[in-house]
Amino acid sequence: MADNFLEKHREDYEARKAAWLRSKRYLPKQKTSVPKPEDESL
Repeated sequence: MADNFLEKHREDYEARKAAWLRSKRYLPKQKTSVPKPEDESL
């Protein structure tokens, strides 16, 4: 594989990974907490 196949695919992977991480960073965080009921016997 003298045509740098692996190096080209690695560069493409790194670019896609960087773009994904950039887009993920700006997503609003979701709240997963469940409000507790006032009467805990429920």
